[in-house]
Amino acid sequence: MGETGMERERSGTGVGLYLLLTMLLCAAPYALMARYGVSGGAGGYVTALMWGPAVAAILTVWLLRLDWSSLGFAWRGTSSSWASYLLPIGYAGLAYVIVWSTGMGRFATPESIAPLAAQIGWTIEDPMLFAVLFFVFTGVTGIIVGTARGLGEEIGWRGFMAPRLQDRFGFTRAAAITGLIWASWHVPLILYADYNSAAPRGFALVCFFVMVMNLSFIMAWFRLKSGSVWPAAIMHGSHNLFIQRIFTPLTEPTGDITAYAIDEFGFMLAITSFAVALYLWFRRGEAVAAHEARRSGRETA
Repeated sequence: MGETGMERERSGTGVGLYLLLTMLLCAAPYALMARYGVSGGAGGYVTALMWGPAVAAILTVWLLRLDWSSLGFAWRGTSSSWASYLLPIGYAGLAYVIVWSTGMGRFATPESIAPLAAQIGWTIEDPMLFAVLFFVFTGVTGIIVGTARGLGEEIGWRGFMAPRLQDRFGFTRAAAITGLIWASWHVPLILYADYNSAAPRGFALVCFFVMVMNLSFIMAWFRLKSGSVWPAAIMHGSHNLFIQRIFTPLTEPTGDITAYAIDEFGFMLAITSFAVALYLWFRRGEAVAAHEARRSGRETA
């Protein structure tokens, strides 16, 4: 007797094919960025890489004739999306406030904001006023592009893979497996391109892996609780935006310690994101119950 569509979905059908297609689709962007850096191709190489998981997921669903709705494209309210946008501001903001207040890094000075101001044609010299306006302006306009890029990864990692691994392994193991694969997907960029920091490569890798594992648990929670890939995509875009384009550029080094503390390769984000992941892990039952309710047809929204 053949499997029904629901049984195929619950058995995790297609994860192996999805990972194979992801590797094949990402090979060329990896090679291009190893040669020209992550800013090569006017940022197009990064976009191509980030959309590799999405194309792989779509191809897998099409080839195996799986349910398109399982990718989570449905928009299910705005509360989870707002939370996923604001959350990175919280854990990243806390990390950088600690860095600035302890002297592990220094808040921007007039000299350091000059290049940022020049990029957008501003002549503001007061660091605090500039930071506030820059935060609002970049936070509003940048999230559009950030979410568009993040959606490429999230259709794959959270849209396709996370719920299938959830049905097979349960929340903790599924989030951990997804996180390990997701973190490993970044390794070629860290080792062979310029997606890294001034910290020693081994230290940066450890901090990055811890942070990504934390984010995997957070995003899995939002994906299962909402039944939609959009909160994960928005959080992905928000995380990249506020850390890479706002908090890190507004931080000046005060010595070698700064490279060890800040950005996605420092220990502070690993610590603050862990606190959020642990909190949501204790509430994992809510997300799993919502996921199971949708799968059994008890939820109509």
